[in-house]
Amino acid sequence: MTDTKQLGAEGQDGLGRLYRQYAPWLGRRLRGRIGADAAADVVQETYIRAAPYALADIRHPKAFLLRIALNLLTDSHRQDALQRRHQVAAPPPVSEAAVQFDAALLTETIRDMPPLYRKVFVLSRFGGMTYPEIARTLEISEQTVKWRMARALEYCASRLDL
Repeated sequence: MTDTKQLGAEGQDGLGRLYRQYAPWLGRRLRGRIGADAAADVVQETYIRAAPYALADIRHPKAFLLRIALNLLTDSHRQDALQRRHQVAAPPPVSEAAVQFDAALLTETIRDMPPLYRKVFVLSRFGGMTYPEIARTLEISEQTVKWRMARALEYCASRLDL
């Protein structure tokens, strides 16, 4: 069962008359704002929304129909804005060649890094070791590990244009 009520013969005649009389006018008003195809859809939806109202209760049909159409446009814009807000921008696709180039560039950068920085960098980033573990392994202070790691990151950033 639906919530919509069936129009009697009188209501259908009144709505048909209203449509024939004002649909071309409403379509022209909307075309300038949203284009011909979208305007035709909004005109149709406007009359669907106007169907439950009694024709005798509508004093200013143009204002009534235009208000319904503008409300439909407002609802549509709100819906679009809500969807855009909740969409996560997909990162641009990365080609296999770009990935291989980046990997080769990173490998070359690490290979050319001064050995003191490289050891700390590799143990941290590729070995998964913490700074205290690196300090124990290399028999240096944790502060030295932090200093060397900072220099290694600066070196990478300067070579990779980051």
